[in-house]
Amino acid sequence: MTPRKNFILATAGHVDHGKSALVKALTGTDPDRLPEEKARGITIDLGFAHLELPSAGGPQSSTLHLGIVDVPGHEDFVKNMVAGVGSVDLALFAIAADDGWMPQTEEHLQILTYLGITRAVIALTKIDLAQDEPAAIARVREKLAGTPLAGAPIVPTSVVADRGLDELKTALTRVLADAPLAHDVGKPRLSVDRVFTLRGIGTVVTGTLTGGELHRGQNVVLQPSGRTTRIRTVQNHNRDVEVSGPGTRTALNLPDVEDSADTTGVRRGDVITLAELGGAGELLDVLLEKSARLANLKTALARPLKDGALVRVHLGSANVPARVAFLEKGGLGPGDQAIAELRLELPLFAFAGDRFILRDWSGQTTLAGGIVLDADPAREEFRSESCRAFLKARARSPEDAVTFVASLVARQGAVRRAGLLIKSRFSSTQVRDALDRLVAEKRVVEVGEWAVDTARWDHLRQSAINAIDAAHRVQPDRSGLLLTELRAALAGELPSQDVFEVLTADLCSNGFTQAGVAIRRTAHQPALPPELRAVGAQLRSLLSARLLDPPSRKELTPDAASRQVLRFLLQTGEAIDLGADVVMLAEGFARATETVKRFLRERGSATASELRQTLGTTRRVVIPLLERLDREGVTRREGDRRVLR
Repeated sequence: MTPRKNFILATAGHVDHGKSALVKALTGTDPDRLPEEKARGITIDLGFAHLELPSAGGPQSSTLHLGIVDVPGHEDFVKNMVAGVGSVDLALFAIAADDGWMPQTEEHLQILTYLGITRAVIALTKIDLAQDEPAAIARVREKLAGTPLAGAPIVPTSVVADRGLDELKTALTRVLADAPLAHDVGKPRLSVDRVFTLRGIGTVVTGTLTGGELHRGQNVVLQPSGRTTRIRTVQNHNRDVEVSGPGTRTALNLPDVEDSADTTGVRRGDVITLAELGGAGELLDVLLEKSARLANLKTALARPLKDGALVRVHLGSANVPARVAFLEKGGLGPGDQAIAELRLELPLFAFAGDRFILRDWSGQTTLAGGIVLDADPAREEFRSESCRAFLKARARSPEDAVTFVASLVARQGAVRRAGLLIKSRFSSTQVRDALDRLVAEKRVVEVGEWAVDTARWDHLRQSAINAIDAAHRVQPDRSGLLLTELRAALAGELPSQDVFEVLTADLCSNGFTQAGVAIRRTAHQPALPPELRAVGAQLRSLLSARLLDPPSRKELTPDAASRQVLRFLLQTGEAIDLGADVVMLAEGFARATETVKRFLRERGSATASELRQTLGTTRRVVIPLLERLDREGVTRREGDRRVLR
């Protein structure tokens, strides 16, 4: 089976420069489908066609499948043009030989440049009307100088004279010979550019599919509404298919998405995607650029774009009003780049890395282009120092996965690996590779499910160690620092409360021990402070002198100092608490336990009185002692006798 290579081609050029005629001549399909288009003889809305071409040689023959989007050239319909060129691999740029370079020729070039489209074939149309063909070609080449399309092939054509069509197909094939196929990053998005209803079928949407595959029967979400539906059928170029991949013109039949009293249906500008890829937002942090070519124009376009300007954001097939807020003072003049925040009047579904166009509020002129740096910013943080560093890092390398991961970790301190950069054009493999590189460079450490900025982690870890060591110094009698106290000490430094558990687990793998609700150095041995050591010696002496018949708690702790010492002995396990009034040294408890076990092994059972006599103690001591042994499973009470368990 001949391999398929799918690409998207969009036309571009001034009104009446022959774009639609070229498409019809190349494909046999008239892209002008509206009655008004037929009546006026111009393209008003997007038109679609399909072209198959043999590949340009190579070790294995293949077929190029070009989904063609024909766009309007009239200045009144540039907004429709932008909706059609959001995700294309190649531009077919039509320039009439008799008219030459015109206003929308320039505007369309600006739009293609802003969107990062670098592959094009220039069709010099109506060549039969040119008085000097070489001069016409030279003038076009001069206009393209210094632009990404400067080296694009120029093919003289005439639909009327049937000239240049084969050469045009050859040029398209050659330009696409080394073009990369659309990336499947596991994040499908279909930006809807056409919606219609068919009797007996229901709602059908079409668009260019990017980022991943969509399957028949798959559950999907309409953004920005968040409404869920299911794909009933999938088509590519009027063929039913089970799955459609990135880089293809795709039609989806979606049930139950019609307008109703409670819900809005699907519209041009909506995005069909997956629920796990997040939702739409009303803020975008972006890098804007304004073409230096505009400086040569004696029009309003040469004026800087000012802070607070009301604009229209064209992203994919969507068109949303917004205000521009620049990160730093000043506007955006020709040849400039600037970081800004777009404050949208309607939610927009976008990814970091998406390219877009800014046009004026009236929709008459193209002002600038840009790329999304952060698709989910927090408005209150926009001009903070951490956000400035974050956005400036991304602006320097707006298509580099390592930069995007590193900047996010640096800003937040710690991020969960799962779901990292979900709303971006990077695949999970690219994100994982970027994270591995940052770990290898010791810029990031991975701890549990978290990726943490190395400097931040080292500082946090040292702060925790310092707090534990300080507790050992100030209160050496305690077994350790309470975890609640450690969390409070680190409150201002924790990038997330969830990181605290990861931190304590890491410490406990590296020289520390958690004992109940406290943490301590493994080597730490609790000791009484100097001022209580004499009291401690006295208390130990009293308990040792009467090992199996210790003094009452009241006798042992007549003052605050002795009570503090007794708490220390109990916490460290040096003494055993047998009840409200009885405390025994651990040594005495161990001796009493062995004596009871030996007596019961020899006798089988015994009363509390018999065990009291054997131990040489009192009822005050033996009863709580035996109850403790019952709880610990050493003995079992049967009536008034005890037996070994």
